[in-house]
Amino acid sequence: MSISVRNNTVTSARRVYPALTPAVALVALLAGCTVGPDFKAPDAPVASGYTEGPALRSTVAADGTVQTIDGEARLPADWWHLFDCPALDGLVRQGLADSPSLAATEATLRQAQDTLKAGEGIFWPQVDAGADMARQRESRNAAGGARQGAFNLFTLSASVSYALDIFGGEHRRVEGLAAQVDYQRNAMRAAALTLATTLVDTAIASAAYDAQIEATVAIVALEREQVRLAIVHATAGTAGQAAVLSLRAQLEATEASLPGLRQKQAQARHLMAVLVGRLPADWQPPFLSFSELTLPRSLPLSLPSALVRQRPDILQAESALHAASAAIGVATAALLPSVTLDGSFGVSSTSSDTLFQAGSGVWSVGAGVAQPIFNGGALSYQRQAAIDAYDAAAAAYRQTVLNAFQQVADVLRALEHDAESLALLEQAEKTAGAALALTQANFAAGLAAQADVLVADVQYRTAKLSVIAARASRYQDTVALFAALGGGWWNAPAADH
Repeated sequence: MSISVRNNTVTSARRVYPALTPAVALVALLAGCTVGPDFKAPDAPVASGYTEGPALRSTVAADGTVQTIDGEARLPADWWHLFDCPALDGLVRQGLADSPSLAATEATLRQAQDTLKAGEGIFWPQVDAGADMARQRESRNAAGGARQGAFNLFTLSASVSYALDIFGGEHRRVEGLAAQVDYQRNAMRAAALTLATTLVDTAIASAAYDAQIEATVAIVALEREQVRLAIVHATAGTAGQAAVLSLRAQLEATEASLPGLRQKQAQARHLMAVLVGRLPADWQPPFLSFSELTLPRSLPLSLPSALVRQRPDILQAESALHAASAAIGVATAALLPSVTLDGSFGVSSTSSDTLFQAGSGVWSVGAGVAQPIFNGGALSYQRQAAIDAYDAAAAAYRQTVLNAFQQVADVLRALEHDAESLALLEQAEKTAGAALALTQANFAAGLAAQADVLVADVQYRTAKLSVIAARASRYQDTVALFAALGGGWWNAPAADH
């Protein structure tokens, strides 16, 4: 059964598996088949690329770096090493080792694996042993009642039972449990990717907040000097009070931005502490600056057909679809006869001395067949509900694929446009720097006032503030691309998969 993302259609299990008829049940009984659909992974969507228009080949040069898209490049599982920052590597390593949320997903995976092993026990005969010692007395008045008093009865027995999985219902049940293991395995991969992505993203944001706070503090100092000079001029009668108030309002607005930046910085530090399994009060994050980070120049890009085999969320949705498919088989088998083989053997005697003597042996062998006859349509509706659940899982899978392609497309455009934005802001910074240098030269030559120098300096530092934010966005776009492609887990050593 397949889902066509390209044609926006989902093949419905309702149409492929109509209601069972007695003839179908008889044929299935004679053939000893496994009822229900055999799961087939959905086909990858047919797409020539991720975005409309020409595909991105490289970004413009910004911050001295051109990023190039390389379809042959390999995305490593430890992709954060591409930023060439030991402090960042240590932060992610600590998070992957100590995060409680990641430990929870690992435990859930082990639970699913153990549940699968428990479910596989149905394919083996169930053997039980028992020992019983009782003192009893038979009724003398009952028909055929024995004319004797109380007596002892010693019994040792073993029983064997085996359920014949003629229609494969148990095989489908175990198939569903195996799909749940796959689901939890990919949930663990998704959790590890989210953890690493959030840590790197937050560390970059923290570096940006540090730089923005430093730049803003410098601007505040300059604007205070502007206010001081304006007051001097107003006192001397060479400037009006309106100029003082205007400059003071600008100063107060700049000062008001600092608490917000410091709050964001604190939240980033607290988040990193929690992600590495520490209390915010007991852990200090490593200090990072942009000078310690290297922007990767070569960016991998998976083929659209490969994306569905790489992203953990898509693989999770596929596992959920597989489990729903297996549930149809389980519900179908519940409509059909079940066959059980039973046997027991042992010894029984009124005296322990004769328990193992000839004539004490007891045994029984039998077979049982059970066929649901009437249950108010409950079993049929349960099967129909399983088909409905499959249709829902199929739609959820398709939506997950669409979301994944959107994320990759968004990131590619962000890489392109944020590089352009950074390049323009850097040019604005250079222009403001040149204006500052010229104004300082004019001031030294007596051709400009000190107030003019302060204005030019504020403009220059404000331009630097914009560059800091744009630079952080470019780093975070790169992180987002690595996450959107699935994080490279398939390139890890086999033992780490």
